[in-house]
Amino acid sequence: MEKIFDSHAHYDDERFDEDRQQVLEALRQDVCAVINCASDLESARCSLDLAEKYDYIYAAVGIHPHEAAQLPADWLGQVEKLAGEEKAVAIGEIGLDYHYDFCPRDIQKQVFAAQVELAKKLNLPIIVHDREAHGDMYEILRKYAPLAGVVHCFSGSAELARETVSMGMHIGLGGAVTFKNARVPLEVAQFVPMERLLLETDAPYMAPVPFRGKRCDSSHIRITAEKIAQVKGVTTDELIARARENAEKLFLGKK
Repeated sequence: MEKIFDSHAHYDDERFDEDRQQVLEALRQDVCAVINCASDLESARCSLDLAEKYDYIYAAVGIHPHEAAQLPADWLGQVEKLAGEEKAVAIGEIGLDYHYDFCPRDIQKQVFAAQVELAKKLNLPIIVHDREAHGDMYEILRKYAPLAGVVHCFSGSAELARETVSMGMHIGLGGAVTFKNARVPLEVAQFVPMERLLLETDAPYMAPVPFRGKRCDSSHIRITAEKIAQVKGVTTDELIARARENAEKLFLGKK
């Protein structure tokens, strides 16, 4: 079977505290690489620690919109310094979240834009969180396009996916394609060009059916890939292999 590249996970999450080492050692059987995504400065450091400990884990560093309200004055400099570490391969998870609005929207937009600018400066891809914020999100993305990166857990329409791809970005798809009401995610899966598709878990969240509501890990990507492969008319292994190649090129610079 083809090895999995999980382009978005959170193994620093407390839900892995009791058995993190066992989970990560077991994943080696099915998984060749994981991008562990930060949400704040502390989790960025944790992601880098995991990347140092496990050869197949890489880190994304950045400030999630939920954490954008209470930042130290030098936060952007700290992100830039963390991004200079050897196994930091992206700026993320960054973006806008208008579902929970844990942070005022104007601050979310300022923090997001600053990190997109930083990624452009450092020539690093971005990992974007966009929840119920399509209008403001794409206004900012258009300003900085073309861009390297991915809109993770993509929740927009096929038309929005088309614009995302036109900017040079990738589409990240995960367990939501298996959910009962997955008509739009499956339309996106059918549309997205194979060379712009990434597979992800968002572990420990977004577990695919039949594990929905339970803790997710990177091995669950195979279930997601089976569903996407069906709508694209390819084999599961073909899909996993192509998504892996895309992720290796985007994050690891492999040709």
